Amino acid sequence: MKRSFLFAFLLFAGLSMPVQAQKFPDNPENDVRNTGKAILIHVNFGAQVPGSDLAARFGENGNLGGGAEWISAANLLLGLEGHYIFGGKVKDDPLAILRTPEGDIIGNNQLVADIALRERGYYFGGMIGKLFTFSEKRSGIRLSLGAGWLQHRIRIQDNTNSVVQVSGEYAKGYDRLTGGLALNQFIGWQHLGAMRRSNWYIGLEFNQGFTKSLRSWDYSEMRRLDGKRTDLRFGIRVGWTLPLYLSGAEKIYY
Repeated sequence: MKRSFLFAFLLFAGLSMPVQAQKFPDNPENDVRNTGKAILIHVNFGAQVPGSDLAARFGENGNLGGGAEWISAANLLLGLEGHYIFGGKVKDDPLAILRTPEGDIIGNNQLVADIALRERGYYFGGMIGKLFTFSEKRSGIRLSLGAGWLQHRIRIQDNTNSVVQVSGEYAKGYDRLTGGLALNQFIGWQHLGAMRRSNWYIGLEFNQGFTKSLRSWDYSEMRRLDGKRTDLRFGIRVGWTLPLYLSGAEKIYY
């Protein structure tokens, strides 16, 4: 009898107490955690076609790069960016002076040498920009303008190591090293995931280099390559972004 009375009392007391349920968000994507200031670290890949003077020397190129930016709460961008340029199509032939009438180059071992020409270079500079969003989500049109240094050369790859004329310091007389100030523009789509898990961008990139030869003498032309150049590149760039948010702690639901 006493046990039955005690059980009934505890049950009544339990029902009389206010019930507190755990609160969870109905939709985790509505829990926006990508607001405020942040540091954005990028890794990207690009493919471009040349224009103007650059098109007379090289074909299409690929490039790998990255950058670091500060983004404000109002989605203003300020940072540094750069990429390494590489390509396998070279239209200039700086080794023409070394070739036989048949187009071969004879090595020191009196055999036909195996020599390949490659495009190599880089761009590095600063940038400013803006992320234009159209809703509460932090995704939208990314527009940036930049300026920096563009440099490129012809890499002479002697696979047989038999042509002394293009080895060591001698190669500098044939590589047509070129560099100068450059402008860079990008327009595309930037996605910064609400849960910070999916962050990427894709868009069109334009680069204009105002360059000149950086070598004092070209062995093939038997002169210094004077004159100013306009080196243009147009293409697409795709990047992955790692955001480091500088705002307060995330919301915790109980």
